[in-house]
Amino acid sequence: MRSRPLLGLAGAGVAIVAALALWLGRGDAKLATPAAAAPPPSGPQFFGQVASNGALGVPDGRAERRRQLLENVQLTEHTYCSYREGSRYPMESRPAAQNPDQLHPNQPVTEMNPMRVEGGGANTAVLLQTSQSRVYLAAGEAAAFSLRAVNAQGDTVPLVITRAVAQGMTYGASRPTAQVALPFADDGGGADPVAGDGAFAGVLAPNQTGLAGFHGTIRTEVRYTAAGRNGFALFDVIYTPVLPAAWTGQVREAVENGSLHFYLRAEVRQPGRYVVSGRVDDARGKPFALATFNDELGVGSREVKLTVFGKLMTDGAPALPLVLRDVDGYLLRENVDPDRLLMPRLEGKVFASRTQGMKGISDAEWDSEERTRYLTEYARDRDAARAQLAAFDPAGPLPPGACPAPRVAPRP
Repeated sequence: MRSRPLLGLAGAGVAIVAALALWLGRGDAKLATPAAAAPPPSGPQFFGQVASNGALGVPDGRAERRRQLLENVQLTEHTYCSYREGSRYPMESRPAAQNPDQLHPNQPVTEMNPMRVEGGGANTAVLLQTSQSRVYLAAGEAAAFSLRAVNAQGDTVPLVITRAVAQGMTYGASRPTAQVALPFADDGGGADPVAGDGAFAGVLAPNQTGLAGFHGTIRTEVRYTAAGRNGFALFDVIYTPVLPAAWTGQVREAVENGSLHFYLRAEVRQPGRYVVSGRVDDARGKPFALATFNDELGVGSREVKLTVFGKLMTDGAPALPLVLRDVDGYLLRENVDPDRLLMPRLEGKVFASRTQGMKGISDAEWDSEERTRYLTEYARDRDAARAQLAAFDPAGPLPPGACPAPRVAPRP
């Protein structure tokens, strides 16, 4: 009697397990059913389709490294060639084309700007044309100033000068200098070439005024009226009250060490480092070279040497004879302001060479310890860069050299 209930319970348990297995089986079947295809995304696609083989593009590290080595070769080659080309001539004898801003030092400085009005601002309806003959003044020299008012169409606007004074610029505890009145006129006299053309001119000669002993910047302030408004213009010059050295007028030439030299004699009153520049034209008047001197001079009669380098002459083949013109110079003063004492300038033609041919003129490049040292260092960098590229890629070609072929001097 007791065994029957147990058998019944066992049968019931089997039935429950079977039912549970059947229910779980149905769940598995439902999970195994393939899902419906999802609709394609409608948003923006930031990446393209991945390749079927699953491979992504990886930068070629070897190609990038070769590119870097090649750029280094080109850079070191350019550095070497540029220095070799630029140092064929010494610094004291350079082609005129490399110094266009220094070829005509005595040309006037001209400007045209809107009229500056008193109290600030500008009157753009009136343009003021200004001119000054020079910026640096040695003792005994003078500067000419001029101004004229025009409208946008270039027509002259009547102008009246109401005040013009010059005064030395002082700073800090320095006492103000005297003010010097400057007459401006449009009468065709003095610095004014044409009377009644609306251009007014005046001249500043410091050594004839109370500014004769002033050393530094002298500012000339001109007040005027134009088109019913008050305006002003400023002119600055840098003045040297004493001459550290003066030219004697003696000039000689010589062909030495393969170059043409001009020797200018000067009486030096103050010793120190002098910087002198002279312009050299060919026989047709074309600017050819800028010759400079930068060296120490002692007190007494001394010669200043201005050189036209031999290879510069053989490369440029100027029409001979050469002409030296427009020489200026100064004594350099360190750690003071102003930093120079001016020598009197030699304007226009100073000396015409008698050298008619290239006999004795050398076509050798300039050479010095400094140039040799730099070329050796730059060549070492270039050769090391080429060796690195060759070692990295022995089968690849090396780039050709970038240095231009040596110039061949034309036959006379």
